[in-house]
Amino acid sequence: MTATDFGAMRIAPSILSADFGDLGASIGLVSSQVEWLHVDVMDGHFVPNITIGPPVVKSLRKHSDLFFDCHLMISEPWRYLEDFKKAGADSCTFHVEVGRTGETIQLARDLGLRVGLSLNPDKSFDLVEPYLDQIDVLLVMSVFPGFGGQSFIPDVLDTVRKAREAVDSRGLNLDIEIDGGIDINTLPLAIAAGANVFVAGNAIFGQANPAESLRELQSALVAA
Repeated sequence: MTATDFGAMRIAPSILSADFGDLGASIGLVSSQVEWLHVDVMDGHFVPNITIGPPVVKSLRKHSDLFFDCHLMISEPWRYLEDFKKAGADSCTFHVEVGRTGETIQLARDLGLRVGLSLNPDKSFDLVEPYLDQIDVLLVMSVFPGFGGQSFIPDVLDTVRKAREAVDSRGLNLDIEIDGGIDINTLPLAIAAGANVFVAGNAIFGQANPAESLRELQSALVAA
């Protein structure tokens, strides 16, 4: 298995809950156990919080050769894709709600990025279904984006099931990712619904021993 294999079951630790004062060290605590790192980018406009941008991604790249799965929770992702690519992003996911979807997918493709499309909990699967054959990752949000440590919204599992059915019936090479409130209790639910990439922030970096917490999640993933 490599970091770019479609359909592989994997945990993607989210740095949103890590120590922003020493992100390099936080990544080092988990890097030997994973292949993907989830990088949450927020602009204070599309979501009510501000996190990091391309300069921080560039700095993190010096500390890690992990697959950088960048989640752009921003209003105009097309303006920044090239900057994230140059900074070291491997994949950029943007929200279908911001519009210009086809154009932004093509721009990301032209830059050599893996392309992801995300959907908020209150939005219909119908919004992303037409683009499934154009993207590499469908990210289903199981909380409303903006802040870490929120409670899992179980209703989104219906969206995951619809996505899995569509992906399998059409024979698509597509990862189905879920982000928000993923922990040792909700992970099995997301697995059963059909997700294969599981973003976990607080359940890893918010714990006293992040490496051990990640091992517990990995064990639950293998056992499922």
